[in-house]
Amino acid sequence: MATRSQILRKEQILSKLFETRQHMLTDVSKLSEAEQDQVFLGIWSIKDLLAHLIGWDKTNLNAIRSVLRNRVPSFYEYHDHDWRTYNALLVKKNKKGSFQELIAAAKNSQQKLIEFLQKIPAEYFNKGFGVRFRGYKVTIQRLLEAEAEDERIHSRQINDFFKRSS
Repeated sequence: MATRSQILRKEQILSKLFETRQHMLTDVSKLSEAEQDQVFLGIWSIKDLLAHLIGWDKTNLNAIRSVLRNRVPSFYEYHDHDWRTYNALLVKKNKKGSFQELIAAAKNSQQKLIEFLQKIPAEYFNKGFGVRFRGYKVTIQRLLEAEAEDERIHSRQINDFFKRSS
């Protein structure tokens, strides 16, 4: 049975993921058509970034299923500096449709992830299922904390883009 602390931690993680994404999507929805395609982050436009977010939602959904089955998530086979190879694959695979369709897909992919996570007992979030990658203990909580940090960084990058554009 989950402790109060575990329940609160799960709620905090899910809330942080949801709120950060909502802020990002609200911010980017204000972009002009030209700004939507403007490269602002290395080689990425906002559309590329949305595809990246969609891809990581799907990746983490599959990764969490793997962890629950005591398996190393398959995305680790692509591990390189800043996950460049894997991120490129995610963008290529998920950059489909119009800007509004990408925003809707980014909402939908996260909703599916959160709905799945809500069904997982809070005590499983930081449970060691015996899954390790290069000696690193892989847990649901760590996967989600990495996603939350990545989105926090991207949110800041979007805000910087807005400042440069205005």
